[in-house]
Amino acid sequence: MLMCSFRERRGVVKIKLVAVHAVLITGIGLLVGCGGGGEGPIVPPPPTPAEYAEKHMPSDWWGNAEKVEQGRKIYMGEANPDVNCSSCHGKDGKPVKAGATDFRNGERMKLYSDSAWFWRISEGVPDTRMKGWKSKLSEEDIWKLVLFERTFALSEKVWNEEKKQWVDAGTIAVASTETR
Repeated sequence: MLMCSFRERRGVVKIKLVAVHAVLITGIGLLVGCGGGGEGPIVPPPPTPAEYAEKHMPSDWWGNAEKVEQGRKIYMGEANPDVNCSSCHGKDGKPVKAGATDFRNGERMKLYSDSAWFWRISEGVPDTRMKGWKSKLSEEDIWKLVLFERTFALSEKVWNEEKKQWVDAGTIAVASTETR
């Protein structure tokens, strides 16, 4: 009788463990499927290919509000009906589709140089839903996208190729004035 009771309890424990595992797995699946699971750990992107590494934002574009607005129109799908970045990345940079990069995450976005960002928009990201847009957008339009997308987390920053990092926009203006 004692043995039978122990087996019954053991069976109940197994059933409870199975139920707990099912709830955990379902919860994780929902988080990931709804985009709540995040993008994973923040790690630097792979090295930018040579064909893109030397491309940089035209220096006089960083503070150009007209170019930023043109980039916004491209991002929102207003300028080109074939391109609508906000359909995945959200109108405010917060992803609306699982796996899309959150442009509001400054810690992640500062790891992408202007040329790396340009490369990813141009060629897409392997093994993801992010396709390349170079067949639908000119180089100028891609730079306008980089200019606009950076406003979500790096709005007061510009890429400094010498330092290989994003720096305060005011620092560049002061530095270029001092060197004249």
